[in-house]
Amino acid sequence: MYKIEKSHLSELLAAIAAKEDLFVPQKTGSQTNYGLWTQETQADLSTLKTVKSGKDCFFPQSEVLYRCRKEEGKLVIDPEELKNQPFVVFGMRACDVQGLKVLDNVFLKDPVDSFYAARREHGTVVALACHQPEETCFCKVFGIDAANPAADVAAWIVGEELYWKPLTQKGENLTELVRELLVETEEEAVEKEKQEIHAVIERLPYSHLDLSRFTPERTMELFDSPLWEEMYQPCLACGTCTFVCPTCQCYDIKDFHTGEGVERYRCWDSCMYSDFTMMAHGNMRTSQMQRFRQRFMHKLVYYPANNEGMFSCVGCGRCVSKCPASLNIVKVIKKLGGEAQ
Repeated sequence: MYKIEKSHLSELLAAIAAKEDLFVPQKTGSQTNYGLWTQETQADLSTLKTVKSGKDCFFPQSEVLYRCRKEEGKLVIDPEELKNQPFVVFGMRACDVQGLKVLDNVFLKDPVDSFYAARREHGTVVALACHQPEETCFCKVFGIDAANPAADVAAWIVGEELYWKPLTQKGENLTELVRELLVETEEEAVEKEKQEIHAVIERLPYSHLDLSRFTPERTMELFDSPLWEEMYQPCLACGTCTFVCPTCQCYDIKDFHTGEGVERYRCWDSCMYSDFTMMAHGNMRTSQMQRFRQRFMHKLVYYPANNEGMFSCVGCGRCVSKCPASLNIVKVIKKLGGEAQ
């Protein structure tokens, strides 16, 4: 394990950025999101949760797939180049790192999404432990340890020092790039920090939600529950929950005429929208209740049934804090879980 004084963090980030593209949380107005680091950048590592997770660095909100143009009467297709340069995402939290594992099960299974795979291959994640988890957090419910993030490098801010521990070969390679800035140290301070974080987590209001009811065997029972009609009522279909979620992977593919040709691109979409999965004959889910049910059944039942029990929720709490109607997955878990009592 290594450490570096917080006052030297800008030097650490500069050393990384000198070799690889570096994405860090940056505050703009009242919001913090990931952006490319420059010498003028002020990294915001004190904000617990960015508005959007670091998912954006691996699965961009919008990206060009290929371009089409006519040349001498023939159609020419120019595929967009895949990511081919290494980059670092600095400061992701344990829940958001788990979110990438959820996406891996979608995009890295056959047929492999080559755009996502290239970014995962070239990306190194430095994860930061959560010094002070918030009341909206419930990552423990899904087996995630906010005090011990499982990334390429795990980091902890304790007092005036940042502790650094490489966990993978990517992490070791990155450590070598900045080795002259780091000082070897013992883990005593980090172990104490972990204990304090765990103590906070145990006191959080949602840390002990019961997921025992959400099993493949109860799929139809949960699907047919009359409680959906009651729960969906406040939903505004705004899609906020899907756009701040670290695990949502739905996207649409569209064409844009540039004046010189056509760009085909993909962009995030939301299962909460009435035109989501719209086909020539219409949409299979014709009501907001059905769309609402689909979202949470996928998170809690369908996805784990097909991915060895891994849930498609990481307990980050973004939907808890961002939903304008105060409607979120915690309420769904409590309501449906209560039926078992």
